[in-house]
Amino acid sequence: MKHHVFFSFPQCVGSAVSLLLLVAYGWCGSPVCSWEPLGLSGGGGMFSPAISPADPNLMMINCDMSAAYISEDGGHNWRMIHQAQLRTDTQCRPGFHPSDANVIYASSGGRLKVSRDRGRTFTPIGNLKDSLSGEIAVNPFNPSFMLIGTRNGQCRLSRDAGLTWTPCPGPQGKVIGFHFDRVSNGLTLFAATEQGIWQSDDGGQTWAERTEGLPWKEIKGFAGGSDATGTMLYCTVTSKLENGTLRGGVYRSRDRGVSWQSAMGRGINIETTKADQWSYGSIAQYRQILTTDARPLTVYVANTSTGFSPPHHETIYRSDDGGETWRATFFQDPRFKEYNVAPNYVTASAGQSYKGGDTPFGAAICNSDPSRLILVWSQSYITHNSGRTWFNGDTYPAPGQRPGPGSAWVCTGLVVTTTWNYYIDPFEANRHYIAYTDIGFARSLDTGKTWIWWDKNTWAPWRNTCYEIAFDPEIPGKMWGGFSNVHDIPNDNIISERHGHNGPGGVCVSRDFGASWKLEAQGLPLRPVTSIVLDPRSPKDARTLYAGVFLEGVYKSTDDGKTWILKKTGLGHPLNMRVSRVILHQDGTLFAMICAKRTARGQPLMSEGVGLYRSKDGAETWEKVNASQLFLYPKDFSVHPQNRNIILVGVCDAGGGDQSGGLWRTVDGGRTWQRIGRQGRQVFGGYFHPKHDGWIYMTLTEGAPGAGLWLSQDNGQTWQPFDNLPFSNIQRPTFDPSDDNVLYVTTFGGSIWRGPAVPLAR
Repeated sequence: MKHHVFFSFPQCVGSAVSLLLLVAYGWCGSPVCSWEPLGLSGGGGMFSPAISPADPNLMMINCDMSAAYISEDGGHNWRMIHQAQLRTDTQCRPGFHPSDANVIYASSGGRLKVSRDRGRTFTPIGNLKDSLSGEIAVNPFNPSFMLIGTRNGQCRLSRDAGLTWTPCPGPQGKVIGFHFDRVSNGLTLFAATEQGIWQSDDGGQTWAERTEGLPWKEIKGFAGGSDATGTMLYCTVTSKLENGTLRGGVYRSRDRGVSWQSAMGRGINIETTKADQWSYGSIAQYRQILTTDARPLTVYVANTSTGFSPPHHETIYRSDDGGETWRATFFQDPRFKEYNVAPNYVTASAGQSYKGGDTPFGAAICNSDPSRLILVWSQSYITHNSGRTWFNGDTYPAPGQRPGPGSAWVCTGLVVTTTWNYYIDPFEANRHYIAYTDIGFARSLDTGKTWIWWDKNTWAPWRNTCYEIAFDPEIPGKMWGGFSNVHDIPNDNIISERHGHNGPGGVCVSRDFGASWKLEAQGLPLRPVTSIVLDPRSPKDARTLYAGVFLEGVYKSTDDGKTWILKKTGLGHPLNMRVSRVILHQDGTLFAMICAKRTARGQPLMSEGVGLYRSKDGAETWEKVNASQLFLYPKDFSVHPQNRNIILVGVCDAGGGDQSGGLWRTVDGGRTWQRIGRQGRQVFGGYFHPKHDGWIYMTLTEGAPGAGLWLSQDNGQTWQPFDNLPFSNIQRPTFDPSDDNVLYVTTFGGSIWRGPAVPLAR
């Protein structure tokens, strides 16, 4: 029997997308009056999704790159919530009011906030001092009664809609979830933590543990549903082999937790050996479990894989009889005959999925509509029909295009990806390019309206990150790229040793406007290439190029990038050759940044090597530019286009009480330095507007306390924030050569934003 799967994609390009932007970002008809997200999504990670029971089209997601997102059309399109209103909390699911869709409770940086206008604005509420964790739950029978988890392993309750909170005397451990029992009109409460499950029959005054029948108290997931017929509780615990017998997995209780029985019914994965080399493990682990008051016998559970292909794959199992029988509902890989997930730019371009067999980072169900679920990894998947088909919340195909290699995709606003540089092609202004973390590279043929991802036949050997691109000044379509499988250079994941930095990278060339990339370089080590620049004065077809190679130094090629030679005399220090950026001034002066380094994780930043260097002889010799001013933690720099002696350096606080962070400037080639801006502890960089003398842009990233983009129009004397820009972790600006009023900014985790070059009046 053939399986016919039909995918429906929202036709929201054109008028619908324009309306969405008008509502979400205050679009006013002018191309520069507000901010618009561009590009693809994916990368980073999404967590803590939630769906409103009062309006099943209303959904929220948190990401690990500081932003929270909301959808009002069932997950087809998303709006980033402005950073001044709400910032992400990946550890705590939002709580929706059961009957008033305007009211949303959410954790912002661990603190409780409430919105009364469908997520447009949020205000702090309550007397909670502890950071939140797990879930914010609102009693459907008495919305003034709420339960919440905290990161110190406590459960707390409120009887006045979140104004005051008191401890729950009983539940201990990190909260997983709650349930308000409808049979008792919400007076019976259930709380599940990683250490057990508890019940209260007196509105939370006293609690009793309810784990009888569970093989152990290693709780991974919890869900409850109750209606007029009774109450169903479900949980998942760690799966283990004991004396050759599989125990653990999915359990249920039909008697309000008094006793628990295994719900590993027919159809669920009970394998105890790996089916192939791509398995996540030999035993499937069951984690997120979901049910509803609308249909308590319908339950969904997520599992890890015991092999790549069905029936061993990671999936979402569904049962409509309380766990007696199960069937898989999620088949993401296009090669599966049961394939029922709409293609995204990865699966369409590569013809396969690349997930690692694990359960979602987060999952949610609509309590009033059990046909609606959302799953989140580095991308999101949503069903409105109980898992028969799934669509993507991140992107959808451009109208009239069949998904496949080279097809274009539309941004939905769910932009959860780091970008390093944005480019407008010097020959064809309709062609735009994005240098990404995690997803490498994307290009647009229509000035950023839709985006094309590379595929396995055209991508660079190191497809995680593209840091920089250099264009040939005479040959249209010819460009060189710096690539790596190491991302986040020079941000804090690298500096604090949270991410590995020894992965490979290299230089590739494209001769077809970035449609395909080829490795031709010889002599470069397999190290991350963080920067690549071209000398426009060098001869055509024998270009001189410079590449910043992390951990190694600066390499030079004089034959169009075919062979490379290390040039590091006077550069850095043997203990630190972490080249993070190279810039070639129009007068031929070459600059290179060596970023921060620690001798070991948790140790102070070292002074050896770090700083800004200059070469006046084509990289043969180097001298330190900031010898008179120590920068322990510089991130990025720029050089005035007309005067090489005027330089801006973005610097971060170095820790241990050091507050040297800010935007520093020299006007005499490095003999003296002045800090001209400080709006946060981590300034990424400062940048000169190419057409407005005295205009300087300052960017903040990682923990920006407010706006992440600032402008001085008086050469650094005073600063204005771009308060309308929703995202705060900003990296580099790109100026539109055809319109001085348009600015593009790259971000650390929020993709690309296009908006006005001057802050809007308050």
